[in-house]
Amino acid sequence: MHKIILTLSILLSTMWASAQPDTTVYHERWRPQVHFSPKAHWTNDPNGMVYSNGTYHLFFQYFPGGTTWGPMHWGHTISKDLIHWQEQPVALYPDSLGYIFSGSAVADVHNTSGFGKGGKTPLVAIYTNHDPKGEHDGKNDFQNQSIAYSLDEGKTWTKYSGNPVLKNPGIRDFRDPKVNWVETVKKWIMTLATQDHITFFSSPDLKNWTKESEFGKTLGAHGGVWECPDLLAFDHQGKKVWVLIVNINPGGPNKGSATQYFTGDFDGHTFTPGDSITKWIDYGADEYAGITWSNTGKRHVFLGWMSNWMYANEVPTKTWRNAMTIPRELSLVKENGHFYVSSLPVKELQASATTVSRRTNLKANGDVYMCTAPLYLTMKADELKDFTMSFHYGAGAELVIGFDKASNTWFIDRTTTGEHGFNKEFAARHTAPRIATGKGLELTLVVDETSVEMFADHGVITMTDIFFPNAPLQKISITADKELLIRQWQLSKLKSIWK
Repeated sequence: MHKIILTLSILLSTMWASAQPDTTVYHERWRPQVHFSPKAHWTNDPNGMVYSNGTYHLFFQYFPGGTTWGPMHWGHTISKDLIHWQEQPVALYPDSLGYIFSGSAVADVHNTSGFGKGGKTPLVAIYTNHDPKGEHDGKNDFQNQSIAYSLDEGKTWTKYSGNPVLKNPGIRDFRDPKVNWVETVKKWIMTLATQDHITFFSSPDLKNWTKESEFGKTLGAHGGVWECPDLLAFDHQGKKVWVLIVNINPGGPNKGSATQYFTGDFDGHTFTPGDSITKWIDYGADEYAGITWSNTGKRHVFLGWMSNWMYANEVPTKTWRNAMTIPRELSLVKENGHFYVSSLPVKELQASATTVSRRTNLKANGDVYMCTAPLYLTMKADELKDFTMSFHYGAGAELVIGFDKASNTWFIDRTTTGEHGFNKEFAARHTAPRIATGKGLELTLVVDETSVEMFADHGVITMTDIFFPNAPLQKISITADKELLIRQWQLSKLKSIWK
């Protein structure tokens, strides 16, 4: 078949191999420029995400003693726009009950906890204490749920003297509480990961908890332990539809860690699924532990850890290790009679974008110049055909994304992108099924120095992959088996969030 090739050359001043590397903080080799990563040391799960008085708080699993997993603390960073972050001092340290594992935070606007004083709304963190000694001794009750509160917008925290507030009944995996206020029952609902299923608890005051129900023993993916759940409600054409997010490790669609979800109904006591389909928030290899911010009203903003437990401790960064995804706006769509969650980059990202190329009715037969990563790309076509888009990094290294019509799948191929010898599972081609029923193409890409996030089918299909090139991005090429008419094309340069 006749192949049309569109080459997009990038204006570069120097190659990494020949230039003096920039070693300033936030500009080290492989440092993400539009994704949050801590100034130094190890990070994994996002925690305690809460919006309060115009500020987005992001806490995160953090080990300030090294660049591999260690005794967990809660790191802390804040943002006014979900894009630019100011890292704060460590919020929660390990204590006599154990490490500070994952959890959530809420704004207790009605002061149900009684922690509020002088009219101040308390922020309450709900987290898992993980006792390493109990685990070492072979006990089954080494994970318990505790709380802490802040009266100064998260600057300082006081741990509750009655901790733990929810004691382990003898389950080895009993963790990652996500707490929401459910107005229909006027109670706090805790969604807790318990082995390979979910247990719901309720409380009037965040201190005293009652078991409500269990879910998931026979539904969904069960290739590993369930972790980091979330429960949220959407309004869809006048009807409330509930979404239960459940992270799983291992057992993802492309090996290792991943985020699945269920759609259905929650009556304040029990979650009832609307179907038995296993659905995934992200089909790529590198989105995990994703949950949403609390106290944002009807807006659901999702964030995940941008790595995979198969190799997270081994990736080749030096002074820090791992980052978060771009914050994503979630919505609900219906395809083939089933509800699906759509994810797209939050609109705030557009403020950091400067358009360098905008075209209409573009055929894959011309050259367009663009600036280097990080970049934001959107494209639309009336008909989706076989195509590949290659990001060239020099010396034969390339990242390839595209669509294969024969198998009806999207794909990201990082087998020749750069460094991958640190783990045998890293160099791989990852795929995702097409779900949308329409004929057209609608694609959004966010490409940072060492990651790509692909949003396809109106955001119903999302794929996130990290990679470690040995040279900067030089050009992009598109190859199609038949002429691909791109109705709308917009390519933008993203400003570094660290400048």
